Amino acid sequence: MTDESQGPIKAYKNEIFLASPDAREIRILAEYIEPEARLERYDVKDTIVFFGSARLLPKDVAEQNLAIALESGGAMEKAERDVKMSRYYEDARSLSAKLTAWSKALEDNKKRFIICTGGGPGIMEAANRGACEADGINVGFNVSLPMEQNENPYITRELCFEFHYFFMRKFWFIYMAKAIVIFPGGFGTMDEFFEVLTLIQTQKISKPLPIILYGKDFWDRVVNLEALVEFGTIAKKDLSLFHICDDVDKAFDYITAKLLDTALADPGGRL
Repeated sequence: MTDESQGPIKAYKNEIFLASPDAREIRILAEYIEPEARLERYDVKDTIVFFGSARLLPKDVAEQNLAIALESGGAMEKAERDVKMSRYYEDARSLSAKLTAWSKALEDNKKRFIICTGGGPGIMEAANRGACEADGINVGFNVSLPMEQNENPYITRELCFEFHYFFMRKFWFIYMAKAIVIFPGGFGTMDEFFEVLTLIQTQKISKPLPIILYGKDFWDRVVNLEALVEFGTIAKKDLSLFHICDDVDKAFDYITAKLLDTALADPGGRL
């Protein structure tokens, strides 16, 4: 291909080619190499990943929306539900801040256990926000979607990523993770939760990886994993692959104890 004014176009500058099906392998490889180079440049060794719904609101916003609905006779059921669910936004924000302050105080701290999210609104925003409020750097692995997924303003600018391929984004979530906290969420959150469980169960993840399901009422009602044991489709020991928690301080204590026991002793351990 040529440009009459400039002559032949080099292949790696040919945007038509790079966007074509023929260059798919190059695009996939770019979503591996570029994040790797950038994370290394900013000395990010490992992460604590927060998963959860993009739809949950901060408490003050949810309460303001409820007040507007009361005045206007608007969608009261949704507004009341949003206020109730906002506790998870605030808990994610608080837990992220506590974990960030803890990681920064470690004696051998070399940007260890950086908060990482999917980079969008809701629980993702809450976790990035908590880390930011604790003066810590944090990571956002965003993905291009037709709705709900715009990067939140609390991600450290240099560590805000935009992925096209879901599987490459999920690779980076798990590859860097030393702990995972899963808040209430929808299909995407369930997908992330069950993929991690599958990788651990099948020993494709061999590193210690503590998982917290945060929000006992939500998880008890939405996912009946004990029934899988009753039907014989998983083993009873598989229920020990995660820990259900409903309190910020207890979640913090569980995660930090696990990290002090395993991850700090093996800083290079990944997949």
